[in-house]
Amino acid sequence: MIEQIPEFSVSEISFAIKKMVETTFSQIRVRGEIFGCKRADSGHYYLSLKDENAVLSAVCWRGVASSLPIKPEDGLEVVATGKITTFAGKSSYQLVIEKMEVAGTGALLKLLEERKQKFAAEGLFDVAHKKPLPYLPNVIGVVTSPTGAVIRDIIHRVTDRFPSRIIVWPTLVQGEGAATQIAAAIDGFNNLPIDGNIPRPDVLIVARGGGSLEDLWCFNEEAVVRAVYNSQIPIVSAVGHETDTMLIDYVADVRAPTPTGAAEFVVPVKSEIASKLMLQGSRMINSVHRLYQENKNILEGLARGIPNLEQILSDNVQKLDDRVERLNLAFKNYLNIKENVLSLNEIKPFYITNITDKKSESLQNLTLRLDSVSVDSVLRRGFAWVKNQQGKTVYNVAEAKKSHRLDITFADGTIKTSPVVKKNELQGDLFDF
Repeated sequence: MIEQIPEFSVSEISFAIKKMVETTFSQIRVRGEIFGCKRADSGHYYLSLKDENAVLSAVCWRGVASSLPIKPEDGLEVVATGKITTFAGKSSYQLVIEKMEVAGTGALLKLLEERKQKFAAEGLFDVAHKKPLPYLPNVIGVVTSPTGAVIRDIIHRVTDRFPSRIIVWPTLVQGEGAATQIAAAIDGFNNLPIDGNIPRPDVLIVARGGGSLEDLWCFNEEAVVRAVYNSQIPIVSAVGHETDTMLIDYVADVRAPTPTGAAEFVVPVKSEIASKLMLQGSRMINSVHRLYQENKNILEGLARGIPNLEQILSDNVQKLDDRVERLNLAFKNYLNIKENVLSLNEIKPFYITNITDKKSESLQNLTLRLDSVSVDSVLRRGFAWVKNQQGKTVYNVAEAKKSHRLDITFADGTIKTSPVVKKNELQGDLFDF
């Protein structure tokens, strides 16, 4: 019985299973959530699709991955189209992905919200990072498809409002590779030299017409969001309709509801500027005229308060003439008085004699008083002046004992002597000279 069971080699079994699986599942669509997604250095994606009950390994080769409309990442629910094949080296099977699409709008909205929270946590949407738009840009850069109504609407609107130079960087705005091209265009505009052959724009417009969430998904990709955040040139986002909100709208400096609205944001209306200039010029002329008239009135008022300068001058000239005349007369009178005094030089006025006599008498009295207290006057009355060898006056016996020599001055001369002290019981110390 056992001998009737056919015998196969491992390779034969693997080949048979591979043939059966690939024949049975040569073209299938599998729905599941991506997890464990990895991108190899070769560019291939290795991932798994799972549901609540099972897991299916999958691979997406580099050539296919570059054309996918979405970037595979964990947590994204997708519908993958491809074929099942086996891998004999591990006795396993896997799905070779040929196409991939998001499994419904709900999955995209969930992924969109997750990315929004991630970028917001990094501060990419902070208002403090927003840059003001230039009032009147010389060059406007536009990142959009070179064909279609969007670029025509922008050019037409700018031309109507204020004709300015527009430079278009053509890119895909939908599908695989669109996000990479849009990010590269933004970086490219920022890297243009200011004085180069292609001038660097003063403001950028990233624009696309309306479409489904899947159509606009490239404007939610991380590469686009970070390129807008890192741009040194102010950016206006104009993606989809007014009700469509992409992540680029949160990170851009200004969000316009439509591409036409973006053109209205970046340039003013030339005719309105001209009208404002005319109005401001008229107001400036009127203001200068009013200022001139007010200053004229003030000056005239001040002039009325100033007396007649000619009259003031003539009055002062008359006063000056009078003072000069009086000064001349006074000088002549003074000279006459002095001449009369000199002619009477033999006559001394009485009051001068009286003053001289009084001063002489006072001087004599002071001289007598000074003489009465002089040293000579005191010595003549019987006193003597005792000095030690240093020439200092000796006032008592104690100082005399300390001196080696004494000079005693009388009215008629001075003697020099050294004291010899002798003891006397009745009279104390005696000095023998």
